[in-house]
Amino acid sequence: MTSDTPHERTVGQILLLTAGFLVLVAVSSASVLLVNKARDDNAAVVHTIEVENQTNTLLLEIRRAESSVRGYLLTMGPDFLNDYEQALAAITPELDKLEHLAADNPIQAENVRQLRTAIATRLDQFEREVGFFKQGDLPSAANLVRDAAAGDTTTTIHDLTDAMRAEEDRLFLLRTANADRSQQLASLVTITGSGLVVLLAGISMFLIRRSAHARDRAERQLRENNLNLEATVDARTADLREANEEIQRFAYIVSHDLRAPLVNIMGFTSELEELHPGIFHRIAALSRAQTSAAAQPMIADGGEIQLERADKQLSDDFVEALSFIKSSIGKMDRLISAILSLTREGRREFSPVAVDMREMIDGIVASHAHQAAQAQAHIQIGALPRIESDRLALEQIFSNLIDNAIKYLKPGVPGEIVVRGRTKLGFAIFEISDNGRGIDPRDHQRIFDLFRRAGVQDRPGQGIGLAHVRTLVRRLGGTISVASELSSGSTFTITLPIKWTVNRTAAA
Repeated sequence: MTSDTPHERTVGQILLLTAGFLVLVAVSSASVLLVNKARDDNAAVVHTIEVENQTNTLLLEIRRAESSVRGYLLTMGPDFLNDYEQALAAITPELDKLEHLAADNPIQAENVRQLRTAIATRLDQFEREVGFFKQGDLPSAANLVRDAAAGDTTTTIHDLTDAMRAEEDRLFLLRTANADRSQQLASLVTITGSGLVVLLAGISMFLIRRSAHARDRAERQLRENNLNLEATVDARTADLREANEEIQRFAYIVSHDLRAPLVNIMGFTSELEELHPGIFHRIAALSRAQTSAAAQPMIADGGEIQLERADKQLSDDFVEALSFIKSSIGKMDRLISAILSLTREGRREFSPVAVDMREMIDGIVASHAHQAAQAQAHIQIGALPRIESDRLALEQIFSNLIDNAIKYLKPGVPGEIVVRGRTKLGFAIFEISDNGRGIDPRDHQRIFDLFRRAGVQDRPGQGIGLAHVRTLVRRLGGTISVASELSSGSTFTITLPIKWTVNRTAAA
């Protein structure tokens, strides 16, 4: 599996989801449009049926009026007259309704206009027939009936209604076909969209199962790698611990063995210092005796021979050389003592205990009170979390850092030293800040190296303190860093576990 596979899989899943979303949007939009079109087509079909039904209704009322008039003329029955009047009252509203329904079709609108004229003519004939009959003028009524039957008004009405029905039949077939086509297209889109959704769902399930299998394989591989890594780390840790113990034993042996010849050198140097006056006085006496047997050496008030010129210069050089030797011996002795102290500290077993950091820092500050007063330094202690760790190691760490903060303040400038702390994700973070002379960024790592110092060497020290601090911090499972600029003060940041256990001790 290449490193690009997870990225490609993620891109593929995003594209698949995008495609699925687009398909759903397209299917939904098409379905809405087609449903609206099918609804409009169905409405048009219904409208056609309504026009045709209204035409039939109007024609039925006209026939009803015509039949009622004839029945009334033949029988003079009041029921036929009432029926005629009812039919006559219904014809005009039915005609208006038909005109309203057919207004969207110019052909039908023209047919309705002609039909209205023909119906008006026929209704006028009906009214005249009934009027003659009511006046008792039966011959005129009979003649009018024969004229109406021989005329073309009734034929015109029937022809117009037949034309309207034919037009609506044509529209019915057309609109029905459109409605069917819209419904079929909507069904096709729905089925196609559903198929695409099912297909995308299947592809998604396939990709999910493949991702799940890949994840399971990766988890198994990760577990195996973790097991191998843990075994490798344990082996390397054991090797490193053994190497560190060997280094500590070697440093202890070397330091211990170096001390014996160093003591001898110191002893012989002291003896040379004691023999110095007698040696040079005798050298001076012998030198004068060889120059002039009769000459007497110059005797000082104490009964000692005074040295002259070259002899005195030689004596002074000897004394100066002895002082350099003694100074170097003293420095070597301090370095050996420091190395022995480091090796002893490295062999000490740490034991975690609950530590009240505020109480411990207060004690450290109190022990440096005189030194801080001389440096005109004010030490401020902020909120500090409680932790579980090795108390002695913590005291050495913070005592060294506070001592350095006081030691390297700027002369003539009141010192401000702040100790504060906080917690984050199971770790306690401590900061020791000062307004001292600062550290060049190029020396930020150098100051933590053994026997390495930075800046002006105007303060006593062997370059061991910060190296020891870093070793202790690492053994406590933490880290230390510094942020500083020259003449801008320094901030040392220490990160330690809130609850430290022995098995978290760093091998270094």
